Amino acid sequence: MSERESEAPEDRKPQSDEARSAFTQPSGVAPPAPVAEEDSSTTSEFSVPQGLSVHAVEIAEVEGSAFTPPRTYSSRQSPPAFTPAQGIPVVRLTKEAPWQDRMRTMLRMPVAERPAPEKVHKEDETGPAVPRVLDLTLRIGELLLAGGEGAEDVEAAMFAVCRSYGLDRCEPTVTFTLLSITFQPSLVDDPVTASRTVRRRGTDYNRLAAVFRLVDDISDEDVEVSLEEAYRRLAEIRRNRHPYPGWALTAASGLLAGAASILVGGDLIVFFAAAIGAMLGDRLAWLCAGRGFPEFYQFTVAAMPPAGIGILLTLAEVDVRASAVITGGLFALLPGRALVAGVQDGLTGFYITASARLLEVMYFFVGIVIGVLIMLYVGVQLHAELNPEAALKVIDRPYWQIAASMALSLAFAVLLQQERSTVLMVTLNGGVAWVVYGAMHVAGGISPVASTAAAAGLVGLFGQLFSRYRFASALPYVTAAIGPLLPGSATYFGLLAIAHNDVNAGLVYLSQAAALAMAIAIGVNLGGEISRLFIRSPGAEGRRAAKRTRGF
Repeated sequence: MSERESEAPEDRKPQSDEARSAFTQPSGVAPPAPVAEEDSSTTSEFSVPQGLSVHAVEIAEVEGSAFTPPRTYSSRQSPPAFTPAQGIPVVRLTKEAPWQDRMRTMLRMPVAERPAPEKVHKEDETGPAVPRVLDLTLRIGELLLAGGEGAEDVEAAMFAVCRSYGLDRCEPTVTFTLLSITFQPSLVDDPVTASRTVRRRGTDYNRLAAVFRLVDDISDEDVEVSLEEAYRRLAEIRRNRHPYPGWALTAASGLLAGAASILVGGDLIVFFAAAIGAMLGDRLAWLCAGRGFPEFYQFTVAAMPPAGIGILLTLAEVDVRASAVITGGLFALLPGRALVAGVQDGLTGFYITASARLLEVMYFFVGIVIGVLIMLYVGVQLHAELNPEAALKVIDRPYWQIAASMALSLAFAVLLQQERSTVLMVTLNGGVAWVVYGAMHVAGGISPVASTAAAAGLVGLFGQLFSRYRFASALPYVTAAIGPLLPGSATYFGLLAIAHNDVNAGLVYLSQAAALAMAIAIGVNLGGEISRLFIRSPGAEGRRAAKRTRGF
């Protein structure tokens, strides 16, 4: 009998489904060795697998892997490619730096990387009153934006107020006419949003400086300013009277036009003619404002008297430069303040606000053009000998022009309602700007656009340094000082060429005026950025800006 036949009958019966399971040991395979009792515990997923020697692991660590740190890695001295074991270092905002720089640095940080707020002394035991803090923040931002401050500085001021009163997780947003701020108590709570619309705009740098002092006191941890005290001071700022009366503003507009006429080659008769024309235009603009006319028509009406006086002097055959009279009147009307603020907003990334400001500048400029063109067409019809070739004549009177540039900056500071303590600095800054422009353009033969940009950059540099020294806004130290650099002559001769039906020459002059205006605005902003090289920026990495490569 064979061996297969000698097996027991029960061994030849078919196997059950459980016996044929994939997890059962097949017949003919030796069972594995029993596992020791001490190795029966669950192994860790980070342990070395069976069959892999420890020597191979050491070799892999030496060669490097995508999942293993390099040999130089240390928890105390970790390379920048790895998050340190102790976490991301805290950014310390030094108290010595102005609040503008500290808040601007925080606004440019991602929310997750902003330093943790310290205990705020202005927060009550029951917590901050969120609606009142947001309302106070919006009112302060409204005054700053209406006064012509840049959108980034307005956001920095709003963030400083909210953070000082315990609202750290807030995001301010500023556009040309709308202010909004959002506060989220935590990741699971609903956000609280408030907004405010800027209806009226006014030029009062005295009020602007007072608001900056209020924000400085609120953000200072060593000064106790409660919500009630902040509201009281804000109400006083709103009710504050202008530092100069109306007659002083009219006289300042006349002084500005007369000084500008001296800059472009006028004499004593031209000085008084330009001053009278500017004062008449100022009074007509005030009359239109009292009747509720928009600013476009105010600029149009204000540009007509200086041009009319220049044409009358030409018809009377008085031996003066009529172009200097009209140019002096244009200097008092060119919107240099709005131009600088618009370009600054564009360079700092606030494109909507920058577009709105530049559109406002364009409307003002068109109003001035219409007013001057109306009078020039009247003069051409009356056969007034207005010579566009007079633009080629360069008048070199350095001492008179330096004095005139300083007088122009002084008058501009009064028109902007600046504090009397800042007028002297602005006057000197305007004189320095004209000296640099004259040295580069007249003496050095450099193009007027490059000379204007260099002089405006110096104005922006000194203005930022002055403002940081006084912990105030830079606008009062910059806006009036760029007055001597405004493109009044190029604007006038462009309009005069158009009035003589020489459109091509007129467009060339107007393009030069636009290039000079952009050079002023960009130079002022660049000078302000250069000033930060001399000022230690708060934080470990300084200010953060957008980084783009080839438009992406």
